[in-house]
Parts: sequence; C-alpha cells; structure tokens
Amino acid sequence: MSELTTQASSTPADAALLLEVAELVVSALNLEVAAADVQADEPLYGDGLGLDSIDILEIALVVSKRYGLQLRADHEDNHAIFHSLRSLSDHIAAQRSK
Repeated sequence: MSELTTQASSTPADAALLLEVAELVVSALNLEVAAADVQADEPLYGDGLGLDSIDILEIALVVSKRYGLQLRADHEDNHAIFHSLRSLSDHIAAQRSK
C-alpha cells in the first residue's frame, strides 16, 4: 500500500490532499517519478526527493497560486513547512483559502 494512502488521522492533510500536492510537485518540477511514489514523510531536500532551494521556490509559487497561500522566503517556519510532502500538505490544509 502506498504511503499516500496510509494517512494518519492525527494530521490535518488527508490522503487525497497528499496525492494532490504530490501531483502538483511532480508536475511543476517535471520530475521523473510518479506522484503516488512520493513518500509522504521523506525529506523534500537531499536524500529524500532530492530537491534544491530553486525547486522549493518553484513549489512555493505553484502552491501559492493553487491554494491562495502566502508563502514568503523569509518565513521562519519554511524549513519545517517544506521538510516533507506531509508537512507541506499539513500546512496547506491548515492555511488554504481556496
């Protein structure tokens, strides 16, 4: 069973949102991985998905447009927000206006 379908109920993002955000990330960055194969708790940086700061900036832009969020480069919680697919999805679930 995919990590995306085994969502714990203690976090605000559900499995559908995790998959939706994974699809958004894969599409925005033209990654050669299926959205369903993106592990929810693996780091987006380095050893996990292997993204760099430019990739994270691109994700911030598409997430802002898609969900009406204000993600700023100088936000003190950016490291935590962009740590993993789950942390990003949880942030979106808690903050989105669309």
